[in-house]
Amino acid sequence: MILVAFGLLLGRCGERTGPEFDGQLAFALAEQQMSFGARVPGSEAHAKVGAWITAELEANGWRAGIESTEYQGVLLRNIVGKLGDSSAGPILLGAHYDTRPKADLDLTRPDAPVPGANDGASGVAVLLELSRVLPSRLSGREVWLVFFDGEDSGGLDGWEWSAGAAAFAAGLTETPQAVVVVDMVGDLDLRLPRERSSDPLLAAEIWSLARKQGARAFVDQLGSSIIDDHRPFLLLGIPAVDIIDIDYDYWHTTADTLDKISPASLEQVGRVLQAWILSRP
Repeated sequence: MILVAFGLLLGRCGERTGPEFDGQLAFALAEQQMSFGARVPGSEAHAKVGAWITAELEANGWRAGIESTEYQGVLLRNIVGKLGDSSAGPILLGAHYDTRPKADLDLTRPDAPVPGANDGASGVAVLLELSRVLPSRLSGREVWLVFFDGEDSGGLDGWEWSAGAAAFAAGLTETPQAVVVVDMVGDLDLRLPRERSSDPLLAAEIWSLARKQGARAFVDQLGSSIIDDHRPFLLLGIPAVDIIDIDYDYWHTTADTLDKISPASLEQVGRVLQAWILSRP
């Protein structure tokens, strides 16, 4: 009943000229990522998931490209999908598609790779499902979907966090009007307070819209300050927000598996972002 009511609210608040974000389809996209195995930078699974993301974007009508950079002897590839046009500048939605090489918080297998159902696949699934539902509605708007590489190896073997996002931000030739990063947004018990370092005005805009739509996961209070892929954009003075549920019991463990995420959680986040994009000039 909650999901039905939420869908009705979205219909009243948003535009009804195209498809709506579907949590089941988003979950299937997460499942597909998991089928490749752990997506550790430099691995075969990582290369395969990157090619798959690119193909999905192109199939949905987006202009897809790859921006590569070498970091710690590993070639990182940020995948960029672009669509639409706007004199106000693009809206950038981002998520990391790599997974952590070592489950360092796992009590029994700390050297095993993290499967990355929530920490990686959930954010990518939201962006790819948005790539399906947005094209028919982007009149007068420009959106970039950016799949960042090299986010999740921070603190291991001399790696910093958000290496791919930092390289992407440093190479910008056009300034986004806003950046929204989604990370770990599939938790069964999803709770999304406003990340403390995020741009307060942009966060207030998104959380206010979520409240109007009845998206209960968006808790209107300050949470923790987190180093994530939004940070390089904040350092450049670009309004950026991180949508993240950091209180995830399986974070950086081998138990970060598909059964820990929910189509309903993915749908709630995706529908808020869909409506938010369509509310921007």
